[in-house]
Amino acid sequence: MEHAPAFFPRVLCTALALLLATSAFAADRHDAVIDSALGNGLRPTVLQPGAALPRWSLQARMAQHHVPGVAIAVLRDGKLVHSAGYGTREAGTASTVDAETLFSVGSVSKVVTAATTLRLAADGKLALDQDIATYLRNWKVPATPQVPAPQLTLRMLMSHTSGLGVHGFADYLPGEPLPTLQQTLDGIAPAKNKPVRLLHTPGERADYSGGGVMVEQQVLEDVTGQPLDAIARAQVFVPLGMQRSRYSDPQAGTDNIAKAHDGDGALTALPRGWQSFPEQGASGLWTSANDLAAFVAALTASYRGQGNFLPRAIATDMMTEVSPSWHGLGPRLDGAGQARIFHHGGSNDSYRAWIEGYLETGDGFVILTNGENGAALAAEIRNALSDAIGRGVNPPVRTVALDLSDARYADYAGVFERDNSIAMDQRRALADFFDIPALQVKVANGKVRVGMAGTPRDGQVLPLSPNRFVSPDIDGLQVEFHRDARGQVNALSVVHGEGRARYMRKGM
Repeated sequence: MEHAPAFFPRVLCTALALLLATSAFAADRHDAVIDSALGNGLRPTVLQPGAALPRWSLQARMAQHHVPGVAIAVLRDGKLVHSAGYGTREAGTASTVDAETLFSVGSVSKVVTAATTLRLAADGKLALDQDIATYLRNWKVPATPQVPAPQLTLRMLMSHTSGLGVHGFADYLPGEPLPTLQQTLDGIAPAKNKPVRLLHTPGERADYSGGGVMVEQQVLEDVTGQPLDAIARAQVFVPLGMQRSRYSDPQAGTDNIAKAHDGDGALTALPRGWQSFPEQGASGLWTSANDLAAFVAALTASYRGQGNFLPRAIATDMMTEVSPSWHGLGPRLDGAGQARIFHHGGSNDSYRAWIEGYLETGDGFVILTNGENGAALAAEIRNALSDAIGRGVNPPVRTVALDLSDARYADYAGVFERDNSIAMDQRRALADFFDIPALQVKVANGKVRVGMAGTPRDGQVLPLSPNRFVSPDIDGLQVEFHRDARGQVNALSVVHGEGRARYMRKGM
């Protein structure tokens, strides 16, 4: 795939960007390769020894996971090649999903909020490394004994290195009172969350914080004097032609909206048919597959110097990890070269979403679902789309056959304590979603199981080699046992992407 020539006049690039924003993302379309991938290319990530790819169909897996509706959009070289809906907006009806159907997208909201912030930074209205106390008018970050004079920045808030807590937020059923932004920040009813407060020294570690994004929203609203929906409309939705997108709560009777379904595929959140998400900046965006495809295309084009949604320098900042986090300024980041990607998932009670962009090539995709089990389905769709794009991202992981009842594996068992001398920038995402101080490994009945020490819960890990194992339950997580020069297994590593945490046998 060829990139736009470097000598393209800026006016032509701008005209192309406007064309993408207004027409190229306006209707359903199909690509034969993508149709084939969705027809017989869905698969798990981890395969048993000798197992062939199952080649599931999208329709079969939607039925398996009890997800009534899905919308998918796919980009190649920044251009929309496939956008379509599958299934129904409401189970048991003929209300079909299309690429314009409105879905709740959960934490994908955070990336759009970040882009809103970065557009204001590009205009000089915000500075990424300035103490946010200079912007906040209606709320301040409370001090703690450990941090008596907190100084947080927008860079910290967007990369989840601020030290603030509150990972996520509960949904609100129709008729429940909704909290204001300040009630959310202070954890005051009707807010359902704890107060957004510092748990760590700002900048010292990564800890995913929806609460931090709500502070970011407060900054945006205090600086502009407008609600987030209006700010995002001016900075993101209108420039990119995202006509279906909103941070405001849809009203009953909204046209072409995917309704909420539980784990059995039954309609929920009645009588309206969807929940409310008042924590707008963190999880309150409603949008369509076509709109999100336009957004992903704009980010990759800005990064590649082929679009002007964001200045290239700011887009590069957005797509660079903020140590010690897995995140850049909003999205999560993985890979290198043509396999360099940004991505983010979204998970409200009855909706699951995923966006992914290939930064060097302009490829990417959007997956939206309207069922509680949509995350498992979206993972299988992601596998099919990654295979179809063909850049070597997210390949199948094939396990091997080992006789784990052999005595040589018995000394993998035991309790292993985390080595906290390993720097946070080495642990990366593991310092957040796998913040476990001690692990217990069990070897019995030909299986290796790993869990948190002192609790009964654990999970089987499957062998990739005699000393390396993969979790079939936690995407991308591997465990490596270290046998030293004396033949002793006194340490193991937990690996996730480029993150690594080391655990030492208890008593060492």
